[in-house]
Amino acid sequence: MAATTSPAPGDPARGLGTSEASGPGAPSPQSPGPRRRGGQGRNRGPAQDVAGLGIGRALGFVAPALLLIGAFLVFPAVWTIYIGITNYRLTGVEAVSPSIVGLSNYTKALNDALFHNALWLTLLFVLGSAIIGQNILGFALAWTMRKARPAVRRTVEGLVLLAWILPSTVVAYLWIAFFDRDTGTLNSILGQQGTAWLIEYPMVCLVLFNTWRGTAFSMMLYSSALQAVPPSQLESARMVGASGWQTLRDVVFPHIRGHVLTNTLLISLWTANDFSPFLLTKGGPNHESETVPVYIYNVALQGGELGYSSAISFLLLIANLLVALLYLRLLRRRS
Repeated sequence: MAATTSPAPGDPARGLGTSEASGPGAPSPQSPGPRRRGGQGRNRGPAQDVAGLGIGRALGFVAPALLLIGAFLVFPAVWTIYIGITNYRLTGVEAVSPSIVGLSNYTKALNDALFHNALWLTLLFVLGSAIIGQNILGFALAWTMRKARPAVRRTVEGLVLLAWILPSTVVAYLWIAFFDRDTGTLNSILGQQGTAWLIEYPMVCLVLFNTWRGTAFSMMLYSSALQAVPPSQLESARMVGASGWQTLRDVVFPHIRGHVLTNTLLISLWTANDFSPFLLTKGGPNHESETVPVYIYNVALQGGELGYSSAISFLLLIANLLVALLYLRLLRRRS
């Protein structure tokens, strides 16, 4: 029987046979090799997902959602882009066999005075009711309700939220009754009769209507954002004698700037695509309150020009994407 020699202390080949310790990087049989992630170290093939379901089964779970997205989002979007380059109409020969007209619908939109008017009115509608109205009123309510009694705060928040969750048709009927020329609430409050507010001042009425209706979202978002402002900083500003505006500018706004950008983006996009003005004025009188969504509806269903209205819809989509990209750039610059 061959004799074995004990390796000296510190020898890397301690406890190994001569053939097992031949290399400096040889692994020890007592020490396990590197363990694979994923539980028992099974090799996942190309058709195996992290949860171990398999690609086929995983696709089966998400297939209903994908079908709904394709049927109600992807297909209508592609179809709208397609008919936007045709002369497709609601009635007539073009309704049966439309022909490709290229970019003539887009050229027509760029030269359409009514479309230019709708763009301008939409800009005024967004600026007046969303960026200025809902933003300022929502923040003012959130700032004021911070120190209000719980009962008062809950009552105010409930009333403001009620205006937001009511159906558009109900809200529109309430405001039509409010602005009515003969029996309207506004004329009764002012003590006058005969002023047809929706005819004489249609855009002012729409701005007031949308500001009242959409302030709840801004108020709730700002109420949550103000919780991130450290009370110690507000107390320090009060002790040094800072005015209310200085406190808002130097203490509050730096903490909620991201929330302001997010709120402005969302309410601007919602307002630009809002169809509820049609319920109050139908775009009249004489196109004086015809925003882009209302103009698209009138062109498509009143004028029957489905191809032209689809082209305008695609232009509105591009405008929304540009606004969203601008917001993301501002947010990235802030961070």
